[in-house]
Amino acid sequence: MKRVALTCALGAVLLSGCATSSLLDDTRTTQAQNKRTTLIDDRVMAFGSPAANSGVASSSVVIVGEKQSYVLTEGGTKLVNLLTKLEPKNITVDNALEFYSANNDGKFAGTMKLSYARLQDEFKRSDMQFFIQNGAKECTSESDTRMNAQRFCFDVPLKGAIYPQVGNFDLVCSQFRPLTRPYSVSIYTNTQTTTNSGRTGAEKLALLPFTLAFDVVTLPVQVLGAL
Repeated sequence: MKRVALTCALGAVLLSGCATSSLLDDTRTTQAQNKRTTLIDDRVMAFGSPAANSGVASSSVVIVGEKQSYVLTEGGTKLVNLLTKLEPKNITVDNALEFYSANNDGKFAGTMKLSYARLQDEFKRSDMQFFIQNGAKECTSESDTRMNAQRFCFDVPLKGAIYPQVGNFDLVCSQFRPLTRPYSVSIYTNTQTTTNSGRTGAEKLALLPFTLAFDVVTLPVQVLGAL
């Protein structure tokens, strides 16, 4: 009788161990990890502003992509102002047009980093006033100093929404002066993956709900064309 009881007890322990092991295995397979997922890589064709009666705020700046349109609702005006008022040959773009979509809901945000350098004796009082007004920070490097140059950095926060390809895309491509070098725009998000499937929670780009294609008109200059 004792032998039977001992056998049953041992069996219960082994079964318990198997159940625990299975539970641990299940836990391992469902552990979530954050993963950066690129929703879209697109080619920048031109920069423009919405045409009249397009339903998009006239103050917006539009990045005309080959696949989609990216409407900058915040920060676009400042970005264009910097790129048109400063001499293009002295501007350095320190990062790509890379934006983050927290919920993959058609909205995105990011920061454009620019720097502007010239010889110290070429700067005027009006230049300094412009830098102050636009939140520039001095970021002169040792290399700049050795060349008697001075550098100022701009961080331009940008927010916007994703729309379909512009309605007059072919006209835009035929009339706008092409960019001097390939320029890209990308949207990414953070998703969770599980160890057993590796599937992400959001892999397909979502547009802003109820958006329609609209036409654009050219800006006074082809922004980024000389960069």
